[in-house]
Amino acid sequence: MKMSILCVCLGILIGSIGCSHKQSCRSAAEVCKKEHSAVMPEYRHNWWTIRHNLVNERVSKANADLIFIGDSITQAWEVNGKDVWAKYYDHRSAVNLGFAGDRTQHVLWRLQNGNIDGISPKAAVIMIGTNNSNGNDNTAEEIADGIIAICKLVRKELPKVEILLLGIFPRGQGPSEQREKIARANDIASKIADGKMIHYLDIGQSFLGPDKTISGDIMPDYLHLTEKGYEIWAQAMEPKLAELMGERK
Repeated sequence: MKMSILCVCLGILIGSIGCSHKQSCRSAAEVCKKEHSAVMPEYRHNWWTIRHNLVNERVSKANADLIFIGDSITQAWEVNGKDVWAKYYDHRSAVNLGFAGDRTQHVLWRLQNGNIDGISPKAAVIMIGTNNSNGNDNTAEEIADGIIAICKLVRKELPKVEILLLGIFPRGQGPSEQREKIARANDIASKIADGKMIHYLDIGQSFLGPDKTISGDIMPDYLHLTEKGYEIWAQAMEPKLAELMGERK
């Protein structure tokens, strides 16, 4: 990417000529640090483009009082979670902006290219980042950067919306390094919550047993939810969501 190349060149230049001003060196390092894949809007292809266009068409034709932004776990409200969605969200004019396989960078691209154009929802539920956590793809800090960038973009484009930022759900049958990375990313990203327009809620413990394992009847592959898992999600989130939607005082 152009900025990445620029950062590399800038680093070489600074290294070759020395640093006459420590603040300048720190500033250059900070710029480079922020330029990573999780915060660079990225376009995908094939079925993703088709769904993207359908979502844009949906938001252009009808009001959306509630939007869900995320990846396959969010998209599957339309499959395993469809009955739970009907019970909790159909009457709230909710729109599903979840796309399977998405990472933070893909969400950024979609939000900049029509997914939230022309709407004024009361609340936005954001849960994204698990796909960034695979292997060495992104660090916890980078994942948090991506989540924060999404929150800032939503605030900029939808200044009246109440954001409910959810911690990335735990994954894997038991405790693991990946879970630890996700927990660190959640902790860092949660700092953007101000309790006014951005609210943070971590419901991850709701999916875990006493021994911190995940049951197959909640997540058969220890990542994606069953209908029971979606009911757990909806119930755990409902009190705060109802408050943000202006339904409870």
